[in-house]
Amino acid sequence: MGAEPEGSADRGPAVVTRRALRTTLSACVSFFICLYALDRPVAATYALFAAVSMAALSHIPGTGRQRAAVMVKATPAAWVLLTLGTYLAIRTWSAVVGMLLIGFFLAFVAAAGPRAAGAAPGLQLLYILPCFPPYAPDTLGERLVGATFGLLLLVLAEAFVLPEEPGPTYRRLAADAAGTAARCVAELGRAPYALSAASAETARAAGESLRPFRVDEADRPAGPGLRDRALSHAGLAARTLLARLVNLPPPPPPPGPVPMEQEAEVLAAVGRAVTETATLLDGTSGTTEAAAALRRVREQASASAAREAPATAARGRRRAALLEVADAAVALTTAAELAVRGRRARVPDDVDSGRFWYAGRLAPRLWWHRLAGHAGPRSVYFQNAVRISLALAAARTVAGVDSLPHGFWAMLAVLSLTRTTAAQTRATVRVAITGTLLGALATGLLLALIGGHTTVYAIALPFVMMTAFRVGPVRGVGWAQGMFTLVVAFVFAQLAPVTWQLAEVRILDVVIGSMIGVVFGVLAWPRGAQRELHRAVALLLTTEAETVERTTAAVVEGGPGHVPDDRPLQHALTMAESAFAQHQNEPRTSEDPTTDWQAAMMSGHHVLWGSRRLFVRGGPAVGPANGARLDGRAAGVATRMREAAEAVGVAPEAADPQSVPLPGGSAADGPPGVSSPRFFAALAWLDSLSVDIERMRGPGHPSGSSGPNGSSGPHRPPGPSGASRPSGPAGPS
Repeated sequence: MGAEPEGSADRGPAVVTRRALRTTLSACVSFFICLYALDRPVAATYALFAAVSMAALSHIPGTGRQRAAVMVKATPAAWVLLTLGTYLAIRTWSAVVGMLLIGFFLAFVAAAGPRAAGAAPGLQLLYILPCFPPYAPDTLGERLVGATFGLLLLVLAEAFVLPEEPGPTYRRLAADAAGTAARCVAELGRAPYALSAASAETARAAGESLRPFRVDEADRPAGPGLRDRALSHAGLAARTLLARLVNLPPPPPPPGPVPMEQEAEVLAAVGRAVTETATLLDGTSGTTEAAAALRRVREQASASAAREAPATAARGRRRAALLEVADAAVALTTAAELAVRGRRARVPDDVDSGRFWYAGRLAPRLWWHRLAGHAGPRSVYFQNAVRISLALAAARTVAGVDSLPHGFWAMLAVLSLTRTTAAQTRATVRVAITGTLLGALATGLLLALIGGHTTVYAIALPFVMMTAFRVGPVRGVGWAQGMFTLVVAFVFAQLAPVTWQLAEVRILDVVIGSMIGVVFGVLAWPRGAQRELHRAVALLLTTEAETVERTTAAVVEGGPGHVPDDRPLQHALTMAESAFAQHQNEPRTSEDPTTDWQAAMMSGHHVLWGSRRLFVRGGPAVGPANGARLDGRAAGVATRMREAAEAVGVAPEAADPQSVPLPGGSAADGPPGVSSPRFFAALAWLDSLSVDIERMRGPGHPSGSSGPNGSSGPHRPPGPSGASRPSGPAGPS
């Protein structure tokens, strides 16, 4: 069986011990009741392997009760898979085709988030289990009853045996961040109208706490459903709001009382709205009146700025920054209401339909949107699904054509040992074969000594199983394979007479399955997400550069507002985020550039949101001088984005850095004169993107860290199905 190395956040010794106890209790009790009390060996087999598959082979994140909830939802899928496996197994060709299609789908569903990805390997095993002799469709009822009984006991054990205390949820962290933002707004409303160093640091820490990789997998809002998308969106909006508040420029000396009164009104509305949002997220209140008032104040401020005479540079920057603060706060309040109320949320008619496109959508459509977005060879989820389904189909072909004894074990080896990179697979296979060989030697010796004394196997099974599921995840895959060899031998010895030759068959099957996994690991995207991440981020940065140039040109030329077609940028951002999620689960190489990948993802969201806001707003042309300034600034930002794209990977053919215009002389470098609010909004947007690019290449960055000290955090290997456990995007893809 696959195992995660020591140090994973959800694989500490205490956690592993509790899970091993639950697995052993549910598997052994269901097995003994079915076999010895009811005399149903088929039901006993399926009860034990159902519990083992969903508890030991699967890596469902979270506490016992969170895992139990996922298992309950997965039970109907288990029934379907057992039924299909039973009927398709009768002929080798139908079993192979079924393995190819079902294996692909179950691996591809990892795109739906950590919980679905964690349950997928166990569901794969439940389909594989009836694919081998005896081919007995007439026993389907007994198989379903046994599997259901084993899963039921496992759910009860996860929920009630040694329950763990859950950690802070993402919703709780988002509520805390909103509360921090409210305190920052209150401080900015008082002289000297700037945050203290301590408050700025607190705001930065609150924003960092919402990074997906700082949150336990079970609590990351990474699923395709409406509430998960909205909660992820709320986290991104809270991080953006806090960053805007930290960098809010101080007000210049007012030429009159009206502008200062307007600024104070905007800040006060933001403060009330985010305070209300904090209480909405933590469940202490359900009102949204302040959020509605903030939308009205923001619209009034935007309309007033559009009617106002051209402002000075300092006042224009301040006003543009305040409008960005208000926009981030509106996004936070809207996303929070969607996250809490789902389809019952009262979304205003004037809400950004592009940003909150998922509002009111049914779950099937949202699932389809997520899976369809990854249905292509550039998606790491698609690559993983192709790799594992081909390997499983090949193993099933070998087992069927050559009548491989206990061919189930060969497919189990493929499932549990195949990794997302060829190097990982080879390293895992070497250790696994060594562990299996040693375990088989011990198994053969014990089978020869114990012989046919079934009572001895029954008494020893709980202790052997507890040791296997306790030692394997902590000591590594070699120990896991060796101990699991003992477990299956002690199980089969109670079902039918066995000899020491069972250990020999186990070695043969594991070697065959391992070699198949290595072959397909080499043939199908052997470098995993490492190269794909570089390519995806290069494409993202190039698309960002094109969006920056197109948006700036629209601001310079002026004209009515309209919704832009930013689907290419959205798709590039989705591909980059999924590649980054898998990259976190793979060993680092010396070829990795010093890039803060999360900063690259955030820059994509900032380009997407800022571009849409500027396009929708509309406004007059900014004039020749300020137009030259914006063109020059945009050309500089776009050039640096393309340079960053070249630094992280081979930039797409469409990108030609030599053709990018350079910033245009002193007119571009000088301070801006008076202009329209849209000009200063574009200028502030370009300035924030410059900061993002600097952060990407800056020294000492966390590079997508999840550890408390800015380290890369605990390494999480890919799940045994070959599909890494995703992190969840930085935004609602």
